[in-house]
Amino acid sequence: MVRVGSALCVDRYEAHIVDRRSGHATSPYYSANPLLAVRDHAEWVKRSQRTGPYRMHDFALPPLPEFQRETEFVPVARSEPDVLPSAYVDYYVARKACANADKRLCTHDEWLSACRGSERRRYPYGLQYEPGRCNVTRGLHPASVLHTPGDFGGTDPRMNLVSDARLALLLRTGTLDECVSPWDDDGIYDMVGNLDEWVEDPRGTFLGGFYARDMPWGCDARIDIHSADYYDYSTGFRCCRDALKLASGRDR
Repeated sequence: MVRVGSALCVDRYEAHIVDRRSGHATSPYYSANPLLAVRDHAEWVKRSQRTGPYRMHDFALPPLPEFQRETEFVPVARSEPDVLPSAYVDYYVARKACANADKRLCTHDEWLSACRGSERRRYPYGLQYEPGRCNVTRGLHPASVLHTPGDFGGTDPRMNLVSDARLALLLRTGTLDECVSPWDDDGIYDMVGNLDEWVEDPRGTFLGGFYARDMPWGCDARIDIHSADYYDYSTGFRCCRDALKLASGRDR
């Protein structure tokens, strides 16, 4: 984690979820709620063969791990470099995964402060928007590849497998060295772009924007029109912790 001021620590990377019992990472292409994951997998086994452009019918679904199907599965948030962050996350899963890691969701103000860095900038890298510095406004939407107009499916597990001419739309954590919110000699990656991030608001709020949304507002990007049980390919999270807990040696 990264120290933000004197009282707060924030995950350095967007979270990915592991199983508490086995330590195995979940598939980032499905919800970490087993009931939702099983439902979505079954739905898209059928829908992927009859919706969207015909050439996409052979675009295979990613596998759903067996442990992620089990109701005994306990999600735990991890913050690590060079992994795909977990998408398809709703507020309740994000909150539970942080709590199971002895952390919590950030409040809106905590998240915003962390994103702006110690110099209080609108973007992690400066005061003005610069294309390509963070993974946002990429110009290609995965729905335009996989689905026909009017047939959008946000729970399609294939969405974050789509790439443009340069690289994958969803990037691994820590990929962009210029999208770092600086704190002293340290920094927090990807608070703008890559995935939207849930914050502590039971009414439902996520911040920062994701890779395909045309919303170049930096740290001020905010979506609060969905309920807390909403999730799709663009929703992720990271956790916070009071600095006193980190100092006590309880961090992982």
